[in-house]
Amino acid sequence: MHEHQDTLRELNKDIPLQDKVEYIHKLIIEKHEFIERVSIALYDPKTDMLSTYANSTTGTSPLNHYQACLSSVPSLQEIVLNGRPRVANDLSIYQGSKTTHSKSITARYAASYTLPMFNKGDFFGFIFFNAQQKNCFTSNVLFFLDMMGHLISMTLVTELITTQTMTATLKTARGFSHHRDAETGTHLERMAYYSRLIAQEVTEKFNLSDEFIEYIFLYAPLHDIGKIGVPDKILLKPAKLTEDEFETMKQHVDKGRVIIDEILGNFQLDHFPYTEVLRNIVAYHHESLNGEGYIKGLKGDEIPIEARIIAVADVFDALTSHRPYKTAWSNERAFKMLREMAGSKLDPDCVDALCRNETIILEIQQRFVEDMLDEDSA
Repeated sequence: MHEHQDTLRELNKDIPLQDKVEYIHKLIIEKHEFIERVSIALYDPKTDMLSTYANSTTGTSPLNHYQACLSSVPSLQEIVLNGRPRVANDLSIYQGSKTTHSKSITARYAASYTLPMFNKGDFFGFIFFNAQQKNCFTSNVLFFLDMMGHLISMTLVTELITTQTMTATLKTARGFSHHRDAETGTHLERMAYYSRLIAQEVTEKFNLSDEFIEYIFLYAPLHDIGKIGVPDKILLKPAKLTEDEFETMKQHVDKGRVIIDEILGNFQLDHFPYTEVLRNIVAYHHESLNGEGYIKGLKGDEIPIEARIIAVADVFDALTSHRPYKTAWSNERAFKMLREMAGSKLDPDCVDALCRNETIILEIQQRFVEDMLDEDSA
């Protein structure tokens, strides 16, 4: 008998996926030191968008915080259509490509192996293995990378499914309680995409990882989950709230935090990566930089960046959306209001990040249009 240390023991720990990918990459390098980069990109079928999610590299990654429509990258689209991975032992054949993805990779690496990820037959992303050495992806190397790739894929699926199950439960609970709430499903979709856009734009300033950004996107629609506990006569009032009614409305923040803690406890997810991001979004998205927000009266950097991001996205969509008590503002008018609030109530970097991306905002608005007929006739 002799003692043996589990080679994959780090995967048992409660650590972010980024750390797990870096650990798996180290194991790969022990066998094949020329594999210099392992990267994951997730696919959003609603927008046809591929987004970087996690990566490990021996140097500077060439594609951090990258997004592209799958339909705009024919070589990757072909992989999905065929349902098979692609081996490119000489990337010089792609040097004439005009896509950002191909240009960035061919400028840095000599060979690549691209493994599509599927869950129950549905495509949900890619794993990229890159090397600076040509003709290095032999059959033996590919066999090993397939095992590591599917290990990463299964780890990712488990994490995403758990998160999506939790968020779906919270959304369903809120929907059952207030199916006539003026905050429509499309509002939640739009502000989630606005939140991701802002996070991507401020990533360098606040040192945000792609994984962190993805969780902001996933958790954004849950910011007002506490409204489950607000009486309909207040939540659905088609007029300005009285002072007492507003005090009651403000309590949705604390109610939301309690609901989140109960859900995390029931799902045994208290230590799940980035649950604190969810708590912060729910608890602090109504705080203001000047300390005049609620409920804690936090100021400036005391407010977590995820909450500052959500606040800008939420205010912008509220201004540009139709409600029973107001008409929708134009984007230009909403931008002006956001800029007036920047520095006092809203984070100026987050405001600027949103306002300078009107083209992307219009794309989001066109994709997630409010059903005005249903709302008005309800």
